[in-house]
Formats: sequence, C-alpha cells, structure tokens
Amino acid sequence: MEMRLEVVQVPVSDVDQSKVFYTRTLGFVLDHDVEHIPGMRVVQLTPPGSAASIVIGTGMTGMRPGSLEGLQLVVPDLAALRRDLLGRGADISEIQDLGGVQFAHFSDPDGNRWVLQGQTPPAVRDAHTVSA
Repeated sequence: MEMRLEVVQVPVSDVDQSKVFYTRTLGFVLDHDVEHIPGMRVVQLTPPGSAASIVIGTGMTGMRPGSLEGLQLVVPDLAALRRDLLGRGADISEIQDLGGVQFAHFSDPDGNRWVLQGQTPPAVRDAHTVSA
C-alpha cells in the first residue's frame, strides 16, 4: 500500500496577507485559490521543487492561527536560500550547525514556525546511519 503526504493545512488569520508572504516572500507557487462552498476558501501553495503543498484558507480547520510548529523544508544550499529570502524581506534566523547538519528558522505572519534544513552531505548521513 502506498501513502503520500501531499497537503498540510496551515492555520492563518489573514488569508490574503499569508498568500502574499508565501508567494512573494518565500517564492511558493500558487496552485489555486478557490471558494468551494460559501465560507470555505482554499488556497493551495507549493514550495519550489516540492511534491507536498500547504493549504491556507477559511472554514477548514479548528487550529488556532500561528499554532503550527516544525514544518521542515530541506534545501540543497541553505546559505544561498537564506540570503535570497533575507533579500525578499523574510526574517530568517542565523544558520546553526548541529553536527554537520545545518538549520535555520522562520515564522509566517501569524507565527506558524518553520524549519529550513540544509541537505545533509553524504558523509554526515553515513556517519549517523545505525546498522540493524
């Protein structure tokens, strides 16, 4: 049996403000912005190169805006992406190196917290692999 995680809901208070943040500041692709039924607006956004998307909108979730933590984006060159996002106005933390794996953090306008992870070099992956 195959199961793929393809869409994650992100709770926001202002859909239009968040849509601008995710598309203009972060460069996510706008897949669609529709109102399926009155009061239910669905805005689907996909990070560049990702098979999974996020959905923001109205009438979909009981989660509090800003309550989501730990969504993680893995990128090939964290330093270059950080420079690019800072240039677009994003507030990205300094890069932390945790044993050869690099991380940085940011939040959306509501405070939903994201993690950026630099792609782990093969030597570091191999060193952390546990044999069974």
